[in-house]
Amino acid sequence: MTIINTRYKNSPLTLPIIISALLFSTAACSNQAVVNTNADLAEYKEKSPAAAASIGTEKPEFTTKAVATFSEPWAMTALPKINDEPPKFLVTQKTGELFIVDTATGAKTAITGVPNVAYGGQGGLGDVVIAPDFATSNAIYISYAEAGAGSESNAFGAKVVKAKLSGLNTNAPRLQEIVPIWQQTPKVKGQGHYSHRLLFSPDGQYLYISSGDRQQKDPAQDMTVNLGKIIRLNTDGSVPADNPFADNGNDLAAQFWTTGNRNVLGMVFDGDGKLWANEMGPRGGDEFNLIEKGNNYGWPLVSNGRNYSGLDIPDHDTAPEFVAPKITWTPVISPSSMSLYTVGAQRNFPAWQGNMLIGGLSSKALIVVDTAADNTADERYRYDMGERIRSVLAVDGEVWVLEDGDSGRLLKLLPK
Repeated sequence: MTIINTRYKNSPLTLPIIISALLFSTAACSNQAVVNTNADLAEYKEKSPAAAASIGTEKPEFTTKAVATFSEPWAMTALPKINDEPPKFLVTQKTGELFIVDTATGAKTAITGVPNVAYGGQGGLGDVVIAPDFATSNAIYISYAEAGAGSESNAFGAKVVKAKLSGLNTNAPRLQEIVPIWQQTPKVKGQGHYSHRLLFSPDGQYLYISSGDRQQKDPAQDMTVNLGKIIRLNTDGSVPADNPFADNGNDLAAQFWTTGNRNVLGMVFDGDGKLWANEMGPRGGDEFNLIEKGNNYGWPLVSNGRNYSGLDIPDHDTAPEFVAPKITWTPVISPSSMSLYTVGAQRNFPAWQGNMLIGGLSSKALIVVDTAADNTADERYRYDMGERIRSVLAVDGEVWVLEDGDSGRLLKLLPK
């Protein structure tokens, strides 16, 4: 486990140790191939052996090109490419808007029919992903914060729905046939830590949903509520029979893939089919975790951070029954989304092949993390972006980032 930490309970780290840890972190990519990833890299080496030899030895540099501007954007995903045309994205805004964005022109087309969202705090319209069978179904999945009613008035929770995107290539696209898939139970007061990140398994059979602890802490260890967990469902919202808690007689617990999670805002499968997630810690202790079936990651009983009050929390190494992160960050990076980079057809950043790209909010950074075959991980590079980075997306060897805030720009990274 790599610890980038200025406050470590049992043996305080000094600056030289931190520098040494960074200098000796794994620089070369290991066997990180998704479908076609190894082929992409092999082909790249064959065509450009001199450049391939430099992979992992020099920090790639880039400039940025602004493509479009948004008001509080939260997530983006790519629509299937048509021939060699520039990609089109779906982009969400927390205030409840969903756009189709032409990255060639920056033109934004609003999609109507989006459900009403509970906007405020960290709540609003959240993630968007296309269904594995999008080419034939035109189905997408979105997450958002929903206000409660009746006994749950003044309470909120994340919700996930499936919808058909009609009129994709017209001036009036619309969501239709909206079907509920999942929701946080119970709804609670406050508008933080929804998480509600969405991810399909590589085979397209399962939908993973990160469900934040809603700043309530204790629910992460409570098997009677689905807060503070990572959820695994079939694409129709039903529960897979092989989920780790499917047979314990608790319908909510049957959804859980992992427990003891705080606020997971990035999830990615690597080329070997391993699931990785970043997680916001409290006051320090942001995490990069290998997510495995049935694991308990310890929140709020252990953390490499502290409570906001300043009171300490036992570190992971005091309780080996909980799974420790592969990387922790103190000071925090405030991780947002995460994307796996593969060289693809564009090959813009071959040194990042197989690496995870993480957006940083308070750190205003793009962080590049390498994962190895032995399940270790290290931060390779960090880039000062000058603005909070809400989302990062690698598409066919190109990289795009979304800035956070009222005038958040969609930026394309251009290699120098």
